[in-house]
Amino acid sequence: MTDFPPDTVFSLPDADPQPGLILDRDAALLKASRSAIELVSSAGLESAVDLLPVNTQALLHSSLQQNRAIENVESRIPGHILLWTLIPDHTSNQVLLRGRDATEEVRTREQAVQSNRLYRLITENTTDLISRHAPDGRFIDATPASWRLLGYWPEELRGKPLEEVFRGDHVVEQLVEARNRLRDDGYATMTLEILHRDGSKRWFEIASRAIRETYTGAVVEVISVSRDITARVESEENNRRLADELAHAARLATLGELASSIAHEMNQPLATIVNFASASQRYLKNAQSNPECLDRVDDGLQKIVHHANRASEVIKRLRAFLRKGQKRTAPISVNDVVGNVARLCQWEADKNRVRIRERLCDAAPVITADPVLLEQVLINLIRNGIEATVESRQTGSTDQGGPAELTLTTCINDRNETLIEVTDQGAGLGEQEIRQMFQPFYTSKPQGLGLGLSMSRSIIEGFGGFLDARPAKTGGLTLTCRFPASTHKNKTATTEISRND
Repeated sequence: MTDFPPDTVFSLPDADPQPGLILDRDAALLKASRSAIELVSSAGLESAVDLLPVNTQALLHSSLQQNRAIENVESRIPGHILLWTLIPDHTSNQVLLRGRDATEEVRTREQAVQSNRLYRLITENTTDLISRHAPDGRFIDATPASWRLLGYWPEELRGKPLEEVFRGDHVVEQLVEARNRLRDDGYATMTLEILHRDGSKRWFEIASRAIRETYTGAVVEVISVSRDITARVESEENNRRLADELAHAARLATLGELASSIAHEMNQPLATIVNFASASQRYLKNAQSNPECLDRVDDGLQKIVHHANRASEVIKRLRAFLRKGQKRTAPISVNDVVGNVARLCQWEADKNRVRIRERLCDAAPVITADPVLLEQVLINLIRNGIEATVESRQTGSTDQGGPAELTLTTCINDRNETLIEVTDQGAGLGEQEIRQMFQPFYTSKPQGLGLGLSMSRSIIEGFGGFLDARPAKTGGLTLTCRFPASTHKNKTATTEISRND
């Protein structure tokens, strides 16, 4: 392999670390450098010619015919990428091929090309808007998604301030807050309602990252990814609207079920008013002969006013209960809500010979909730408790010696959480049934839908609380509405009120 013709016009120094070859115009090998021979051996090739590209013969002819060098001709052998330069000698019809190992260089370039191709593929086809911004918010560049999301082509956005593109209520304040977070934390997210260029409203979710100067730490650029979440926001709004409709329908259904109780509450004060009005008329007729009758008339009128106010309160409670609209959360007295609900359910309890006993916390706990929705939950729990108690007495599964009781308890536990508990004297439920009772459409009632307890739990969770159940010491069931810790002192003393037949 080292016996080559001596009459070559080119020399190949043995000290040259890069491979070199001398070929004639027919691609016959005239001489190979030491480094070329070593490369043939390490790569497991048969001949030094195998180091060259497959079209070497054509390249040799072109180089000799045109009498010019041809550079950067690539060849690939196991483990190496070589770049060859062909230098012709027209008089001898010989060509010097000088190689250079460019493995790392070519692979790095290929990776860069591949990464650039992937980056362009992502940026040109992503549905999210990727944008670059100066520290003051002006657009430096943006992906083509800007046309669909904002109504601007990337070329139009360059140099525009965010405030000019993202128009909407409170947008400026949110952008200022985001810049402050980028400056302090290096990262910021925000949700904006903006106006598209065509005037339509859009919801955007934007995540931004600050690029800092290495030595000073100053923000030099901001990269943002903006996503159109309009469909998701509208879907959530529709779900909330549907939930409000379902809650209102449930209140109407509850009103129908409580019709006898409501009629009783209204009938009692109205009948009393009629009785006192009739008595007052009789006393007035005798007032001239017996002046003491005027005192009776005055007393009767006071009682008429009292019972008229009571009827008015019932109507107000019903109107509030049936109110339709967005939730109105506010600080409310738990004891007051429990008392109102107990009065609403009193006639149904009396009809079923169930005594409602209120054990109210002396600390008078206050929670933040919608009083109407909370009343709806408690009415549902009380009516379930009454039904369970009545069913238990009918089947003889509980002692019928004394009057049946339903206990409403308010307290603050050792974790400073406010609890409202409804305890019945029914037959109770097993562990498996307790796990299932809050699942939608699960019910043990022949005519039930199985939505009451599921909706009740959702309402309580909407106030940051939780609704759960456990077996009661009385043998029945205790349903507990648990609300987050408040600032009120932990007092466990209670005041007991019984509502009897």
